[in-house]
Amino acid sequence: MAPTPARLAGRLDHIEPFYVMELAKAASRIAASPACDPARGGEPMIFLNIGEPDFTAAPAVQAAAAAALAAGRTQYTQATGLQALREAISGWYAQRFGVDVDPGRIVVTAGASAALQLVCLALFEPGDEVLMADPSYPCNRHFVAATGATPRLLPAGPEARFQPDAASVQAAWTAATRGVLLASPGNPTGTSVAPAEMAAIAQAVAARGGITLVDEIYLGLSYDERFGQTALALPGAGLADHVVSINSFSKYFGMTGWRLGWLVLPPWLVGPVERLAQNLYICPSTLAQHAALACFEPASLAEFERRRGEFRRRRDHVVPALEALGLPVPVVPDGAFYAWFDCTRHDRSSWDFCQRMMNDAHVALTPGRDFGPHAAERYARLSFASSLEQLDAALARLARELG
Repeated sequence: MAPTPARLAGRLDHIEPFYVMELAKAASRIAASPACDPARGGEPMIFLNIGEPDFTAAPAVQAAAAAALAAGRTQYTQATGLQALREAISGWYAQRFGVDVDPGRIVVTAGASAALQLVCLALFEPGDEVLMADPSYPCNRHFVAATGATPRLLPAGPEARFQPDAASVQAAWTAATRGVLLASPGNPTGTSVAPAEMAAIAQAVAARGGITLVDEIYLGLSYDERFGQTALALPGAGLADHVVSINSFSKYFGMTGWRLGWLVLPPWLVGPVERLAQNLYICPSTLAQHAALACFEPASLAEFERRRGEFRRRRDHVVPALEALGLPVPVVPDGAFYAWFDCTRHDRSSWDFCQRMMNDAHVALTPGRDFGPHAAERYARLSFASSLEQLDAALARLARELG
């Protein structure tokens, strides 16, 4: 008789499947089938479903990693990260945004995911509520749910740029609300919260004794001068004690898979987060940290800016092309590399649309289901992190199938 399996933790009941990844598995199975084998007359699958830049780490970053490995610089660092890297990040804020950030407030983490996990564990507990946008990146609400707190989604449509505003935050606030988690620019929409609105939200939250967490992992990939400012630059006395910024080396810096990110914390939160990091994973990857130092060399920064221009060119190419196919993008993305388009002219749901395009056009897209229930059936996401050649091939196939 087989032994009884161990009981699963109840928190798993609050963690939904990640449908993006489930659909990616299905796309990979089709991609390995004869239908996608060019030798048999098939079309290779084009993956526009995952948000990963086609650019890898910059040459200087790769060289720095090789040099660190050759020199044996692989021992543990402090849980808060290499002091030199914290200082380099501080210098980037000064150069890029004109903001003075004390390196002592910066905690280097094992990716932005670890950053969000650490700060959520430090701040939230069962019975708390955290406000966030619908649509929004699903893992962000699951970081909240994993602490036992409740993510409360605020429906946001195109008229609000798919982002919460101060009025909606104030209206939703209850005695259980602990704070708000924003993403600017956001995934899946690529839209940002305007600086004035961000300040109004942060002030409303601070006045209620709460905290504003801002996911800024796409901040480096901003294309519109009206946006693209860090929440660390918000005006208002005392706001620095009520705002946390989360960032990453994955998107703008092209280091996906290196698992390196950082937090900028109020001074009172640094010690608690450091204590958690020490116990949960000791320190971020030492090799990745030494490599990341090269991100801030002039040649690397020039390369990242060139790539940002290329992503902008892809956006300007893809959005009108989708519109021409009857797939309107109601708000042009001002950052990141996603187009959040309306597919209801062609299918009754985005899930059906994406399944059909995956099977018939061999183009993998992401339905709205993951990003929250509000209008999930209406919208789907296309990632333009791929080359223009790949994007054009995908658009041609969509045009063929949509007639």
